[in-house]
Amino acid sequence: MLTLSLALAAFAALIFVLVRCLTGTAFTNYSADATGNLWLRATAQAAPATVYLALYTVLPTDSGGGTEVTGGSYARQAIAWAAPSHLTPSGSQWANSGAITFPTATANWGTVVGFGIFDALSAGNLIFYGNLNANQIINSGGQFTAAVGAFTVTID
Repeated sequence: MLTLSLALAAFAALIFVLVRCLTGTAFTNYSADATGNLWLRATAQAAPATVYLALYTVLPTDSGGGTEVTGGSYARQAIAWAAPSHLTPSGSQWANSGAITFPTATANWGTVVGFGIFDALSAGNLIFYGNLNANQIINSGGQFTAAVGAFTVTID
């Protein structure tokens, strides 16, 4: 299901995406290419078994970059998605199916302004990214968490 949602969502010319917990969501060149190749050229790409949530102090662009949080016990966290619900009048919506808890910061992480979804725990391909609704300052002893359903992706 995640494979299809990412593939469909990346076909940016035909799809509108909303992320309730996040704003300004954008799909990357990587995910747009993969989706276009799947639907227009019948060239499938293996989907990752797990996707990971990354936190950013400077947002990336469609081609990558940005400044991901580093140090102070930071590590990307796996994010799983529930089956889609169908919306009226149209569209489908996916929500994170488990709480997301990053490790407690052992050093200041700075002001977290956005997120990225990757296909690997480290390095890997950035699939999509976006702003948080509100910046979060994570200092030593702080922790970034998100409840079940806090992240939603709507495709219409």
